[in-house]
Amino acid sequence: MKKNMNAVDKTVRLVIAAAIAVLYILGVLKGVTGVALLIVGIVLIVTSILGICPLYWLTGLSTLKKNPK
Repeated sequence: MKKNMNAVDKTVRLVIAAAIAVLYILGVLKGVTGVALLIVGIVLIVTSILGICPLYWLTGLSTLKKNPK
């Protein structure tokens, strides 16, 4: 797969994942909801590291700037 995320997109995803983790550690998120959001946070971290968003790929979207050649 080709990368389809820019640096801002990656940073926003990492910040959201960190917020979810902090809320879970502080006990604000509990039970099934907390675990489900932790899984979402893990997905956000993985997609940020890889620079690939499967939903963007399926819909043909990309936040990367295209270099004119």
